[in-house]
Amino acid sequence: MYQPAAFREDRLDAQHDLIRRHPLGWLVVQAADGLLADPVPFVLDAGRGPRGTLCAHLARANPQLAALRDAPECLVIFQGPQAYVSPSWYPSKQAGGKVVPTWNYAAVHVWGKPTPMDDPAWLRRQIGALTGQMESHRAQPWTVEEAPADFVEAMLRAVVGVEIPIDRIEGKWKASQNRPAADRAGVVQGLTADGEMAMARLVEERGG
Repeated sequence: MYQPAAFREDRLDAQHDLIRRHPLGWLVVQAADGLLADPVPFVLDAGRGPRGTLCAHLARANPQLAALRDAPECLVIFQGPQAYVSPSWYPSKQAGGKVVPTWNYAAVHVWGKPTPMDDPAWLRRQIGALTGQMESHRAQPWTVEEAPADFVEAMLRAVVGVEIPIDRIEGKWKASQNRPAADRAGVVQGLTADGEMAMARLVEERGG
């Protein structure tokens, strides 16, 4: 990932936080006939390994599993807030008009060697953890135990787990850090007017 110094985010806790808030990652692996990519929801186990471990499950019929079994490495891409930035929001536009549109975003890239997991107990824990992560904010969280046991067992037989110990991780928070303070304030105002509240907050947080 292209990493200008102003946009780098090397803090592991910040990278992990984005993964937890945006757990649907693009799992990319090299297959015999080219690259394969699938959107997959992940659970991050931050305490396993020096950089954490990603855990997920895929349909047993997914052809990506065959590639994962032989892959020395895969890439997982997590996308955080993102939004278009109009040059009309910059007060500096009035000083000669030398401004162009851009796109703000936050992203984390993770590399590691994938290991398929066929253990039913592992799968049950992973699915329970993922469900708990996504349901925890609800007044009445749904749990896997609410589904009939035989139905759950049938569903588990249809999927295969994947563990990815994180070997390398990069973060990039492009949030107008390279613009003057007045331009950043204009970006926050413009994003807010467009309803892009998550990115507006990120620009404020990263303003310097």
